[in-house]
Amino acid sequence: MFLDAHNHLQDDRFAGGQTALLTASEEAGVTRMVVNGTCESDWPAVLALARQSALVLPSFGLHPWFVRARTPDWQATLLRHLDAMPAAVGEFGLDRWILERGKNLPGPPPAPLPEQEEVFLWQLHLAAERDRPASLHCLQAWGRLYELLREHPRPACGFLLHSFGGPVELVPALARLGAYFSFPGSFAHARKARQREAFRHCPPDRLLLETDAPDQLPPDALVRHPLTDAATGKALNHPANLPAIYEFLAGFLGASEASLSARVAENFHRLFGGQTLPS
Repeated sequence: MFLDAHNHLQDDRFAGGQTALLTASEEAGVTRMVVNGTCESDWPAVLALARQSALVLPSFGLHPWFVRARTPDWQATLLRHLDAMPAAVGEFGLDRWILERGKNLPGPPPAPLPEQEEVFLWQLHLAAERDRPASLHCLQAWGRLYELLREHPRPACGFLLHSFGGPVELVPALARLGAYFSFPGSFAHARKARQREAFRHCPPDRLLLETDAPDQLPPDALVRHPLTDAATGKALNHPANLPAIYEFLAGFLGASEASLSARVAENFHRLFGGQTLPS
């Protein structure tokens, strides 16, 4: 049993091949995946995938990179998607890195941190009010994220720190607030030794794994399902690479693959398993 806590199966780079990706993932042993929307334009695709396949648990959120692209109706649109079927809230969060990098990207300029925080808090309060798990993004804003989480309501079921790359010193404090920590395949690269080390200190009952497909490609040795973006020729991460990520993390933590799989399954179902439609 392999459970993907965070991916983007709806991504246009998959060029309409999602049905084949789902089939390959199921054949590889993936039994559930949380597919995260990031903006109003991709929420319908996430919903369609969840209606197509029981493997997909949808999650709808406004990512900090797309805050400036939101419409006046974004909140109502998000609520409609959350009401459509059992779902999580996310991906949303805070990102200081994009404030510099985003100057060279197409589309609206990235939102400054105060504007990101306003959008973040609205979604966090929504997740808390409905007790929906939240999938959080954070780059170079871990201290501020911790402050906001500490000072505001959080979902009682918990929240996911997707591709956790924060300081190891924050792990115990974030866990006390309800955090789960998700390990992506890209952390198997040698250059990610610092990020990897934090997972030695992750409470066993708060550990999850993810592909973040089509992004965060693992090292070549862990790519069991090669995939290429037809438009650019660049390699993409296939969600069926998830079992190889489990294999790597089990070795890194000195655990058996069976024990890691059982532990992660329990954690996944504790966080995501209680999704029901609102009454």
